[in-house]
Amino acid sequence: MAIRKIARMGHPVLRQPTTPIADPTDGEIQRLIADMKETLADAEGVGLAAPQVYATWSVMMFFVPPSRAAEDANDDGVPLTVLVNPEIEPIGDERVGGWEGCLSIPGLQGYVPRWRRIRYRGLDERGAPIEREAADFHARVVQHEYDHLQGVLYPERMTDMTQFGFVEELMRHPAGAPDDV
Repeated sequence: MAIRKIARMGHPVLRQPTTPIADPTDGEIQRLIADMKETLADAEGVGLAAPQVYATWSVMMFFVPPSRAAEDANDDGVPLTVLVNPEIEPIGDERVGGWEGCLSIPGLQGYVPRWRRIRYRGLDERGAPIEREAADFHARVVQHEYDHLQGVLYPERMTDMTQFGFVEELMRHPAGAPDDV
C-alpha cells in the first residue's frame, strides 16, 4: 500500500470520464483500492475517487462518520464503502444545498445543490453487488464522488458563485458561511 499524491483542480485527469472495471478483484485494481484507502485516511477526507489519485478507473470510496450521520437521523454512520462502476439515480425531486469541500480543491468550499435522496448501485471491492438508498449527507458524499468519475468538480454544480471561497475567509466572515467549516 502507498499514499498517493492527490490531483488538484486544473489537472486533466479530473476532467475525463472514467473507464468501467471488468474485474474488481484484478490485482491492479486491488492495489489501487488499497492505495486509495491509505490516501483517504492520510488526507482525513470522507471520500475519494480514482481520478483524484491519477487513475482513470471507475472506482470511488466514502464513509459517513457518526457525527455527520446524526444530522441525518442515522446515528451509526456509514462504514467505508468501496463502489466500483457505480450508478446513481435521484429519488423524488427534492434538492437541498450544502457546503462542500474537496481534496482536489484544498482550502476552498462552496454551497452546492444536490439531490436530497438517491439510490446507488455498483460492486464492492470483491465484486459483490451493492444497492442502497441514501439521504442528506450520505447522498451528498456519494454524488460528489460520483461526479469525479464523470469528470465533474463541485464548483460546476454551484448556482451562486458568491458562496464559494477560502475556508479561513468563510470562517472569518460567517454571513452565509458553512456552520461546519
